[in-house]
Amino acid sequence: MYSFDSRVRYSEIDHRGTLTLPGLINYFQDCSTFQSEDIGLGLGVLKERKKAWILSYWQVIVERFPKMGEQITVGTFATGFKGLYGDRNFIMKDEAGNRIAYANSVWVFMDTEKGRPAKPGEEDIVPYGMEPPLDMEYEGRKIKLPETSESLPSFPVRKYHIDTNEHVNNCQYVQMALEILPEDMKLHQLRVEYKKSAVLGDVIYPKTAYEADRIVVELCDADGKLYAVIEFK
Repeated sequence: MYSFDSRVRYSEIDHRGTLTLPGLINYFQDCSTFQSEDIGLGLGVLKERKKAWILSYWQVIVERFPKMGEQITVGTFATGFKGLYGDRNFIMKDEAGNRIAYANSVWVFMDTEKGRPAKPGEEDIVPYGMEPPLDMEYEGRKIKLPETSESLPSFPVRKYHIDTNEHVNNCQYVQMALEILPEDMKLHQLRVEYKKSAVLGDVIYPKTAYEADRIVVELCDADGKLYAVIEFK
């Protein structure tokens, strides 16, 4: 497992003094990026090859959110590669070694020049290695859409939403969805299914549905086609 140690910063906490969900997701995302850089498959290398690993699905489970100043260890490892896809687990531990958050994710290898998926070569896979998947309750990567939902006011994609791929960053979709939720909702699990990439100048049309055991936020374009589906439990 690739890992790094960190400390929860004031800039990463909410009004309760604990790490935010986007902050936690960013730790996971940064961990996989650090691993890619350290094994020679970083952003610059893939950009030259006109390739990129794009996140297709998240399942994040939070046992507790660490407090400001708390020492944490964040780790990640690949669990399998099949066809166009790669599976990856993440874990966050506290100073005592207790697992406080963990995740499963599915990534698709993209040809950025052609704008479509491409099969990764051995040189794109072997350096990551593989380890057995985490012991966790895995849910399917397809999120069931609610039968009915409420449309909410639209908003534009801003410059701060965009990452190095010139798309809305993975975590920014979660941040958009969180703006819709009750402020003090206690979250245990997040799932995100990414459908297509939003870019600067696009307008997001959100919809939400409150069900017995979950809240679902759909982020759509003007024609109702999905950018992402976010499920909170």
